[in-house]
Amino acid sequence: MSQLVSPTVYVTYEGAPSDRFDRSYYVERHLPLVMQAWQRYGLESVAAFFPSLTHVGTLVICECRFRDEAAIETAFGSPESRKVMADVPSFTDLAPTRLRITSL
Repeated sequence: MSQLVSPTVYVTYEGAPSDRFDRSYYVERHLPLVMQAWQRYGLESVAAFFPSLTHVGTLVICECRFRDEAAIETAFGSPESRKVMADVPSFTDLAPTRLRITSL
């Protein structure tokens, strides 16, 4: 059984193909903002995955890998989190869902 190299948080956006989600803005502007805001707290990488556009459900999955569990708490509790969350309406009207992944 493989173990996660670092603690991971997935941020997902659920909706329909007709819902507004600007992929270009998300990849080119929002994800760099996330990296800039949280790297100092232990965010090691971010990646975006885009499932099929033809079905209702998950429109995007963002994988955020952190140095350790404490880094997750520090990053999401930081003053910079307000700026990250304030940017969400720039690319979608959907609410993000956060999921923390742990090894079993």
